[in-house]
Amino acid sequence: MSLIRLQKILADAGIASRRASEQLILDGRVSVDGNQIFELGIKFDPEISKVEVDGEAIKLNKVKTYLAFYKPRGVISTMSDPEGRPNLGDFFEERNERLFHVGRLDKESEGLILLTNDGTFTHRATHPSYGMNKKYLLEIEGQFLKEHIDQLLKGVVLEDGMARALEVKVVREVNPKHHWVEVSLHEGRFHIIRRMFEFLEIEVIRLIRTEFGPISIGEIKEGRWRALNSVEVDNLYKVLKLN
Repeated sequence: MSLIRLQKILADAGIASRRASEQLILDGRVSVDGNQIFELGIKFDPEISKVEVDGEAIKLNKVKTYLAFYKPRGVISTMSDPEGRPNLGDFFEERNERLFHVGRLDKESEGLILLTNDGTFTHRATHPSYGMNKKYLLEIEGQFLKEHIDQLLKGVVLEDGMARALEVKVVREVNPKHHWVEVSLHEGRFHIIRRMFEFLEIEVIRLIRTEFGPISIGEIKEGRWRALNSVEVDNLYKVLKLN
């Protein structure tokens, strides 16, 4: 008999992320063997217990899916949108799994985003205490001097606290006021890179996420995806201490 916390059972079944699953329990929307559950942390055996959400029995995911996707500019990082705006879900309508996006990119940014039906992985990968390094390629307008690089590495003070880059490198200088720059950091706060460059009074024309932890965007074309291989998944699990 394998007893597992109820919120993890829900997450592993692809119902919601671990955090959202906890809220489902607190809201009284989950029952086990006909008994409504309100308390977090109670353990059950998912192989023998009947778990229902809003009266519908859940199905356990036997196969885990991990995808790398190149999010195009203009697409919002949600799996659906009531306003009908282009969203991640539009690109995965033919897949049967309930996919979660791991983290997000703002509408005007593009590049690598991971998707999975593994709720436990999603929770760990998006939790601040497990902040994975992320790498971005930026096209910027304005003078970009050594003192700007030094300031980004030292940290800039934003309205929600200090923000600091781990690495900053000029990839290409088109002209003295037009550069391509590579920036690495581990934070995921809202618009953090754009706000860091706004602090320096430098305009970000284009922002592309090229790496998420050990996963690289590689040769993926815009709007396309590929499945991660077993080595890549193992590397992610090692970084997130899920092994």
